[in-house]
Amino acid sequence: MKRLVLAWAVTAVAATAAAVAVLGLLGGGLTGTSSRVLSQAEIRAALATATATTRPPVARPTGTPTAPATPGDGGLVRTEGGSVIAACDGDQVTLRSWTPAQGYSVDAVEPGPGREARVEFDPDEGDDVKLRIHCSAGRPVTLRH
Repeated sequence: MKRLVLAWAVTAVAATAAAVAVLGLLGGGLTGTSSRVLSQAEIRAALATATATTRPPVARPTGTPTAPATPGDGGLVRTEGGSVIAACDGDQVTLRSWTPAQGYSVDAVEPGPGREARVEFDPDEGDDVKLRIHCSAGRPVTLRH
């Protein structure tokens, strides 16, 4: 009986090892994905390609107001540096949330409430995206600087 169990165990180990070897030779591995680690340059290139194909181009005016947020969107402002949700109470603005885009971090925030709120998104490379937000007619308006 011990010989039968031992023979079964050896056969199972040999079959498993053969299957792993064949999958490795086929390049798929056990998970079906490549095990090669991408470099930072390859990751940035892939993200740039994906971003360029999934996002419409963003206009980059300087020091000019963007269109006010539309009713019902909670004062959402989107830029290449990230997104901000602002709310107005009279002439006082408050940043409800701010989220950097991929490749950016939040460098500075003045969330209000006040006559003006500010947020600065800092990219890994390139120019900062600085936003000043104030209220006009009870709605958030964003100035880039």
